[in-house]
Amino acid sequence: MRTLITGASSGLGAGMARELAGRGHDLALVARRTDRLEALAAELTARPGAPAVHTAALDVTDDEAVARVVPAMRDALGGLDRVVVNAGAGGGRPIGSGRPGANLATARTNFVGAIATCEAAMEIFRAQGSGHLVVVTSVAADRGLRGASTVYAATKAGLHTFVEGLQADVVGTPIAVTELAPGFIRTDLNEGMTMPFAVDLTPGVVAMVEAIERRPAHAYVPRWPWAVLGRALRVMPMPLLRRIT
Repeated sequence: MRTLITGASSGLGAGMARELAGRGHDLALVARRTDRLEALAAELTARPGAPAVHTAALDVTDDEAVARVVPAMRDALGGLDRVVVNAGAGGGRPIGSGRPGANLATARTNFVGAIATCEAAMEIFRAQGSGHLVVVTSVAADRGLRGASTVYAATKAGLHTFVEGLQADVVGTPIAVTELAPGFIRTDLNEGMTMPFAVDLTPGVVAMVEAIERRPAHAYVPRWPWAVLGRALRVMPMPLLRRIT
């Protein structure tokens, strides 16, 4: 299996890369921080029988770079079976706080950058007649959130609807589209934050990779308790939602 992962330099992206490499996947790893990518590639290829690992610098907000790098990584791997659209940003500010830059950057990375990546991946999959597109959203997609999380949740909700449209477009074809909705998984990006029901990185990415390999249309990861809590968020009264978020 030949898999490309965006946002692979740290956090969930790097964790998935380690787990997939351990399962024998050849990998194309892309992110902005090439020093971290190169260190990760060296780690993954150090052991005997290691898979092929290729790296490239990529800022997903640069749509021309996305259109160039994704097919280049396909060529480096000799083909591409799966693309994991994982790159994302979590920074944000309350709307109207006078600091819109963080919110606009989050929207461009999480939504526009994800669409650009899906465009490049789906062009390859349509041309070859097969492939598996995985889009990482969040349980935050299930409901609007307040404060610094408002734009983040909105981008993930937008991606949820976008993925549904893609799934409708390819139903009955050899192209599969999966939405992964992680709950709270501890990474270096959220260190120190209070997160209910959080799991450590390793069990979190194992749950993500096992879901990916099942190719479902949608999967909460870890399944418990998020498959229940995610659905509950959709119908929760606003006063209660405000208190718990």
